[in-house]
Amino acid sequence: MQRAGLAVAQLAVAVAPHARVIWIACGPGNNGGDGYEAARHLKLWGKFPVVTADDQAARLPADAEMSRRRAIDAGVLVTADAPSQYDLCIDAMFGIGAIRSLAPPYTDWVYRFNSGASPVLAVDIPSGLDADSGTRRVDSVHADYTLSLLTLKPGLFTADGRDSCGEIWFNGLGVGEPATVCAELTGDPPSMVRAHNTHKGSFGDVGIVGGAEGMAGAALLAAISALRGGAGRVYLGLLDQSITRLDATKPEIMFRPLNEINFESMVMVAGCGGSNSIAKHLNDILERSKQLVLDADALNAIAQDLSLQRKLISRGIRPTVLTPHPLEAARLLGIQTVDVQSNRIVAAQELADRFGCSVVLKGSGTIIAAPNTLPRINPTGNARLATAGTGDVLAGLIGAQLACGQHTFQSTCESVYLHGQVADHWSKSHFMTALDLAESL
Repeated sequence: MQRAGLAVAQLAVAVAPHARVIWIACGPGNNGGDGYEAARHLKLWGKFPVVTADDQAARLPADAEMSRRRAIDAGVLVTADAPSQYDLCIDAMFGIGAIRSLAPPYTDWVYRFNSGASPVLAVDIPSGLDADSGTRRVDSVHADYTLSLLTLKPGLFTADGRDSCGEIWFNGLGVGEPATVCAELTGDPPSMVRAHNTHKGSFGDVGIVGGAEGMAGAALLAAISALRGGAGRVYLGLLDQSITRLDATKPEIMFRPLNEINFESMVMVAGCGGSNSIAKHLNDILERSKQLVLDADALNAIAQDLSLQRKLISRGIRPTVLTPHPLEAARLLGIQTVDVQSNRIVAAQELADRFGCSVVLKGSGTIIAAPNTLPRINPTGNARLATAGTGDVLAGLIGAQLACGQHTFQSTCESVYLHGQVADHWSKSHFMTALDLAESL
């Protein structure tokens, strides 16, 4: 607790070096003890910390009570009322403790944290945010900075976490790695260097099946993404046969009737803009495709048809990737979207185990899961991806990475990372379309 408090005080000075009055709201547990320790250090360094605490001080855990006394002995002001003016506020109320219904004074303090002009530093995790799932209460803290202690918590990076935590810092407090790990963050993939003595066949073929009436753009986006993602050749089988079979702006894409696409010899990407028309082709696609990425309406059709679900499971070791958004995941699992979002890691892993596939559960903090594999949380991407077609781009990119011969789970993680990285590097002064995204890969 003493090391945690020192780490909090050091970060407070780093992010707000000119702050004089620092309000620290301390809760009734060990998170509050960290706050008392931070206050003591700040006081010794010449700052003016003001600690607010409710009347539960007598019920503090022993370590936290000792920290409270140390802070008071150092001259820290402990009061029930928040200062009227302050330069920085520190949330040391609840941390990773169980989310419960907040009552005054905590509800009042959360409101002041969120509505005030001063920056907010959260200790370990913003109060009201679930450390495991990233779901938050309505009355939760919105921090500008979060100092995660001992280990990074998955809730910092998925669901509501990225909106609640602000800039995330980490301090292991000198303790070794945790004995159990529930997930890992994906990292920046290595640069791909291609040998000179190669040809288009060296990088595989991708076949896109989708683009029902009025939805051809989705399949075309997936095809463009597969090209930009490095596939040697890209074939596009549109379900809407009335579409002109040439894109003058992308002449590399080869349009083919479905019966002329060799499912067995290429990575198939099925469902982008498929509408209801994709359903009648899925039995054949599932049975014949050597490698397969299933997206959008293909997933909806499978969710509605038990025979297709059995066919998907029967693919066994043949590489298969599902790329659902939360609603599609909920349909596949037979639950509600809120249930998926309430624990995204669990939902993604359940899908992977049920169907024997790699799964990309899209959203803030995309989850990548596979059977007998530690799930990954993707740290890249932002709200620029919240526009029609970006999921089709991701499906095409995964297809291209698989066609290049990479391991299924690893190539899926790298594709998700690169997909989000484009959005992170996009100019803040311009909106990004799905076509912008595809052409910038």
